[in-house]
Amino acid sequence: MLAAMPDSAPSPLSAGGTSPRDGGDACPGTLRLHRADDGALARVRIPGGVLSADRADALLAVAGRFGDGELHLTSRGNVQLRGLDAECGGGPAELLGAAGLLPSAAHERARNIVASPLAGLDGSPSVGGWLSELDSLVCGSAAAAALSGRFLFALDSGRGDVDALGADVTLIAEGGDCLLRVGAADEVFRLPSADGPRAALLAAELFLRAARDSGAWRVKDLPDDVRTALVRAVGATAGPVVHRPRPRTAKAPAPGPVTAPDSSTPATTTTAVTAISVGVPLGRLAPAQWRLLTETARRYGNELRLTPWRGIVIPGPFGPTGQSGRSGRAAEALDALAAAGLITGPDSPWTGVGACIGHPGCAKSLSDVRAEAGAAVGPVGRLPVYWSGCERRCGHPHGEWIDVVVTPGGHRISHVRGEHRAPRTVVRNDPAALASAVSEARA
Repeated sequence: MLAAMPDSAPSPLSAGGTSPRDGGDACPGTLRLHRADDGALARVRIPGGVLSADRADALLAVAGRFGDGELHLTSRGNVQLRGLDAECGGGPAELLGAAGLLPSAAHERARNIVASPLAGLDGSPSVGGWLSELDSLVCGSAAAAALSGRFLFALDSGRGDVDALGADVTLIAEGGDCLLRVGAADEVFRLPSADGPRAALLAAELFLRAARDSGAWRVKDLPDDVRTALVRAVGATAGPVVHRPRPRTAKAPAPGPVTAPDSSTPATTTTAVTAISVGVPLGRLAPAQWRLLTETARRYGNELRLTPWRGIVIPGPFGPTGQSGRSGRAAEALDALAAAGLITGPDSPWTGVGACIGHPGCAKSLSDVRAEAGAAVGPVGRLPVYWSGCERRCGHPHGEWIDVVVTPGGHRISHVRGEHRAPRTVVRNDPAALASAVSEARA
């Protein structure tokens, strides 16, 4: 039976503090819904963001039958369904389970795994084997069912993209080995690649033991001495220590064709289009857009990869590049997706623009930030911008970005670099001045 949940709890305290779970873990799932102003909300975990075309069809069917029909991408490559009836019963879970999207009811909110979306497509190694094994191990671990819906695994192909997202446990491909990172520690542990998924699960189970007294949801929320002891305990079961600071900036796949050396002609320097990448304005997909993406995937590699930057990668193959540097099939697919309103190139004014759900969907939001973000769209900026309707900043990016937060006194604009925030500007009740200030900050 699906149950409506109370409003989500605020994020735990910052690193070094304690975060007792006084209100419990309020992260929504598919079996426990979050109550929002526009109806109940379900969050469907998609490990690694990887979906077959058939499973994408199932998500659309659930959204259309029980919700408002739209699909919303999250900053962890998951899907949110909104506008659900809080009394919709077990219907959504039944359909999702039949499609293989709910392999373990006990672990449905623990399957938080992000993966490099271009792994195996741009010359970097595939992490598909890790993904399948880790998901299976998590679902098979009784202890892992206690992981918070906020706890995050990351599988990085060596590009540093998802390593920069601040996961609790990260595996990084390096040659025939892998590196295991716990939290934001600069020290990682080298071990054979085949041992990576089991080591990642063990690290998560050790975290749960370490978090018993503090009630921390994530590694960063552990008291400093407990976090240090956790890293030491993980190291005792892993390989040698390597100094590898975590990347500061998480780079999304560029919209457009994805190329790699053409494996069918190893003696030449030709390239092939292995995938196409598109951005989704504000992460919100109408049924027709989702259907077109799914049909495109079914026509080529039968797979979609939802990215932590609210985009989608569709693996091919799309064929070799011609003299123009383009693949005819990739260009045709991208043109159709662009006509449907998706971001298919770096010159789209929506590139780098994000926002929380805002008003009227969220009662805590002070404004309709999605409408405001759309009204302020202008020339492509050097930095991404994220609009938040309140101080919680739900779904904000990582690394460096322009932060726009609605406050009772106006829109506060600041430049965020990791944990550092530049001096702030506040714009009050002037849409033109707001758009100009945001554009100037992104330049």
